[in-house]
Amino acid sequence: MNFTHMETTGHGTRIKQQSPNQTLMAMAPRPPSSCSARPRSPGAAVWFLPAAALLLVVLLRWQRMGSYPPVSPRGSGSVPARRAELYSKMARDLDERGAAFLRGGETSQSLTLSDLFDTGDDGAIVPRLKAADPPVRANVLHLDPEFATVISKAVKEVFLPYFDQVIWFQNTSMYHFSMFHASHHLEPIVATDAEIEAEVEAVKRVTQTVCPLKIVLDRVVLTSTGVLLGLWQVESGTDPGEIRSRLREALPRAPQKQLYDPVLLHTSFARILGHPKLPEEQSAPSFDHVKFFHGLVAQVNEKIHGFQATVSELWYVEEYDVLALALNGKMKVWRLHLGCNRQGNENS
Repeated sequence: MNFTHMETTGHGTRIKQQSPNQTLMAMAPRPPSSCSARPRSPGAAVWFLPAAALLLVVLLRWQRMGSYPPVSPRGSGSVPARRAELYSKMARDLDERGAAFLRGGETSQSLTLSDLFDTGDDGAIVPRLKAADPPVRANVLHLDPEFATVISKAVKEVFLPYFDQVIWFQNTSMYHFSMFHASHHLEPIVATDAEIEAEVEAVKRVTQTVCPLKIVLDRVVLTSTGVLLGLWQVESGTDPGEIRSRLREALPRAPQKQLYDPVLLHTSFARILGHPKLPEEQSAPSFDHVKFFHGLVAQVNEKIHGFQATVSELWYVEEYDVLALALNGKMKVWRLHLGCNRQGNENS
């Protein structure tokens, strides 16, 4: 059996096939007249909690998975309704809590931008990666770059003119939907190489029973902690709740408390690190930042609301760096194709 090994750094991504016997390491105003095509120096430090940690602050306020019964994606239609209700709550977060990321945020820990990012020789922001001890073991659905690049283009067209120095865009080769953790930072569960190999085999058996998902972008939202999220509905295939349920059965040692509601299907597109660059006349203390951000999000939704994609891979990932999937860190990836065996999908 061959696995795909992916080592990702701030300089790019390398993927190669390796056998198991080999060692694997790893509304809005008019835009300003000029803008950069990529982020540069952040200037003064701002309070920032990136990627999964930012998202965690918001999502932990909704129901954690824990133990839960299998969810049928077809039938009464309650799953899409539950998903829509959850998304409506998430969309209200910015109105209810304001743009907390502009005033230091309300996070479980306070980190400065300089704690997590450096400025490279070319002026671009690069992550300051930190080793994860022990590594996080995550199961994520992967969105192919064919779809991710379309989304990223739309997001950059809207946000870059205002945040060219203080925004971090998700790597289009790493767009993913978090499903289930075999170990996470809140409840680390150390595993030997043999135990990890057994987990991979168990997850592979699950993926052989899971059908590819045809999904549609329900909406884009910006959270109070500065994370731009894509929230998705499922048109066909095995529902995320059912996938999580099968992974729970396959990974009995996994943390009982998982990080996300079982029906949630979300992707992080970008995270804002600081204040927008605005014309001087719009920078007064009375400026309505929430209205401004709603205008930008509305522009993105106008571009990509209803965007359709297909998901056909699940990745089992060891993240050797903190937030490796979000910050282009070191990781080890097993790419597992969704097989859709009839026996495992009679009700999918």
